[in-house]
Amino acid sequence: LSLKFGDIGNLKGLVIRFLLTTSYYQLSVQNWFSLHKLQLLYNHSIQATFNATRIYAPASYSYHCEHVSSLQRYDALLIPSSANDLSKLWEVTFTDFQIQGFNIQEGHFAYAKDCASFFSPAILMGLVMSLILLLVLAYALHMLIHLKSLDRHYECKASPAYFAQMKDNDMGDEKEPLRSSGNESYELRNQQFCKIYI
Repeated sequence: LSLKFGDIGNLKGLVIRFLLTTSYYQLSVQNWFSLHKLQLLYNHSIQATFNATRIYAPASYSYHCEHVSSLQRYDALLIPSSANDLSKLWEVTFTDFQIQGFNIQEGHFAYAKDCASFFSPAILMGLVMSLILLLVLAYALHMLIHLKSLDRHYECKASPAYFAQMKDNDMGDEKEPLRSSGNESYELRNQQFCKIYI
């Protein structure tokens, strides 16, 4: 499959050639096509050759990808064929790339198989964040299940309480003077204090 630029200035002699292959796979019980190589020709001489990786689709489909490039930032689906080749001097990037080599009907692309993988970095990041939130939720539920109720145990003991002498005479029947060598103190007879154990 050749892409010619015609009479566009310096690109007049440039041709991009796509070498497509088709093969039958028994597991999927259908034919698949794949982009095997990409060649850049200038004035009928091959300037660069790239091996294509992971560019394939069922023969009745087309292949679509946002970026098909030789650059690492675009996942480098095009790899120079050899270290000694002039391909190292070329940077090739196709934006919104779609190709179909076989079973073309009425000049339109068939349904496209997209290159986006199920485990792209964004999807993996979402899965990791979901796992972290799930662990936090599980820990919170674990803490709620094992939360103990507050059982209160009251223990009341009768104990005398001592207060300094008060000038209020209304409490005369409830207090009894204590004999001591120094200050005069009073004892509340029925005074109790309670301890609360939790």
